[in-house]
Amino acid sequence: MLALLLSTDVFCGRPKFSRLPRFLFVQPQNITSLTRLRGESKILMMLAAEPKVENSHLKHTSDPARSWKMIVEPVEPFLHAVTQRLMNQAREFDPQLVPYAEHALNNGGKHLRPTLVALAAGCFGKPDASHVTAAVIIEMVHLATLVHDDVMDEAQIRRGSPTVAAKWGNEIAVLFGDCLFAQALKLASNFPTTEVCRAVSLATNTVCSGEILQTQQRRRFEAAKRDYFRVIEMKTGELFTLSCDLAAFLSGAKPEHRAALREFGAAVGTAYQVYDDCVDLFSTEAEAGKSLGTDLAKGKLTWPVLLAWERATESDRKTLENLIVKWQPENLVGVNGLLARYETFGPSIQEIESYLERARRALRVLPPSPGLSGLIGLTNYLAQQTAALAVQ
Repeated sequence: MLALLLSTDVFCGRPKFSRLPRFLFVQPQNITSLTRLRGESKILMMLAAEPKVENSHLKHTSDPARSWKMIVEPVEPFLHAVTQRLMNQAREFDPQLVPYAEHALNNGGKHLRPTLVALAAGCFGKPDASHVTAAVIIEMVHLATLVHDDVMDEAQIRRGSPTVAAKWGNEIAVLFGDCLFAQALKLASNFPTTEVCRAVSLATNTVCSGEILQTQQRRRFEAAKRDYFRVIEMKTGELFTLSCDLAAFLSGAKPEHRAALREFGAAVGTAYQVYDDCVDLFSTEAEAGKSLGTDLAKGKLTWPVLLAWERATESDRKTLENLIVKWQPENLVGVNGLLARYETFGPSIQEIESYLERARRALRVLPPSPGLSGLIGLTNYLAQQTAALAVQ
């Protein structure tokens, strides 16, 4: 079923930190021929709303919550439009499926990918209704992957609420995840060009392929070590890449600027996944807001663990392998002991910093703009979050 949904031809077969911007708060201009979409008038009204804070700067602050707020405040009208559109999408499903859709689509989160769409679009002018639609499409694909992830991971709770699988069972969750993928591609097909649908289909295929590879490599240390970065670039970095790429395309960006934003998205997405892997091992449950060691419980081998395995003596390698293959919650203490013995925290943090620096370098070809300041601020925020792990 999913293979059918991922075929481009199914839905695309139509002819085959400085002063923060006010760029979201005026009537958008026609940027490309892709801007005339259904329901645009309501979206334009949302995008024309005034921000809560007019005089914000991306200054350094030691408060992570404040740092994140300073990044998203200028794009709040855009994110509100995305949220409203997602809620409306829930009503596009068969009436008997609406409860599943409302549960999945209205379950909060930071909306990182829509934020990337808004900021990347802000590098070229004013985001418009087409950017909102692109952000909704990408968020629906992301939510579909989460619904399927929760089935594979046997997760009961996500963001403080029961998962679709926990609430309605695995069969409903798998099928509804497929419905979310299909709905995203249906939305993409509404654009008067096949480029958007093609990009979304390819990205979705890449994400799902990355998930399959990671599943194949559970508890397989050598294979996981070899392919770790390729897999996370596929399963996490790809939607960050798509967010930046579609924003640039819909803004009529030059090819070199579009390529730069694709590179930025891939690097930030990869850095974010390594950071998330480190949180699972080096943070506290209070700070992380979730149970720790969940990746290891499912045999997912993350970078700090793979580094320890690579550096370990033969005896310690066997110990580490046994701790994970024969996983029990209390094994986390033993794993953390080996991570400390082989000093994997520092090199893991360096990998995050390296990818963030790669992301910043990619932006050097772009001219100064409010959106550019926001994207740089986003990398600084992730660097700040990473540094905070060292003092927990």
